[in-house]
Amino acid sequence: MDENILLQLNNISVVYSDVIQVLKGVSLSVEKHRIVSLLGGNGAGKTTTLKAISGLLKPENGKVTDGSVFYDGSPIQNSSPEEITRRGIIQVLEGRQPFKYLTIEENLKVGTATRWTKPFRQDLDMVYDYFPALTKRRKSLAGYCSGGELQMLVMGRALMARPRLLLLDEPSLGLAPLVVKEIFRIIRRINKEQGTTIILVEQNANMALTIAHYGYVMENGKIVMEGEAHALRENPDVKEFYLGVGAGGKTRMYKDIKSYRRRKRWL
Repeated sequence: MDENILLQLNNISVVYSDVIQVLKGVSLSVEKHRIVSLLGGNGAGKTTTLKAISGLLKPENGKVTDGSVFYDGSPIQNSSPEEITRRGIIQVLEGRQPFKYLTIEENLKVGTATRWTKPFRQDLDMVYDYFPALTKRRKSLAGYCSGGELQMLVMGRALMARPRLLLLDEPSLGLAPLVVKEIFRIIRRINKEQGTTIILVEQNANMALTIAHYGYVMENGKIVMEGEAHALRENPDVKEFYLGVGAGGKTRMYKDIKSYRRRKRWL
């Protein structure tokens, strides 16, 4: 495998409870120090792909039944979440679940649990630098945070683990546009300053492709398109189906959505 490739999925299939197939031959690769965006609608298989990487299929009675997942040159498919976490892969789950009865700072310290070295003062300073909004609230209970503060908290907690590969699942979900813009600015900054490799699962395709280096589009458990992020943003199919822009740059209306599926060339 190319030494610049940190993660490689080779034709993987994922099945839940031995009967429900969700992924059908998914292949993708992620270069070191890059942001890769995984786009698609609800039910496309994006979150399952992340869980196949992080090992979180196991608690949900899912497994990789075919293909392989290589991380830093070693196979990790169907390994335990604990083992994968210790190797530097951290997933930030959709839903922003904190430990509600711990303070923000106590929540952040939880992120050091998987590290061999426990000193964390420098890492706390780093997190507070990225997320100044958390600094003023660090002694407040996490259960009283706003949605934007919670997203910052769970991302900060992940950074405390010093990840090599950070998996972000729908970080913009349910947030106000200004907060979304700030979250994505911070994601780009983390990648640039820390060199953290990031896989970003998003339905906000425009924002995701703005900060990503490379992108994949998923539908029905398969990769249907891939390319450099700037090229995907200009692709007519991506513009129409995922950015809501039709021919001539006109914004598509929701009432026209039924006509999309019939014209998708990959279906």
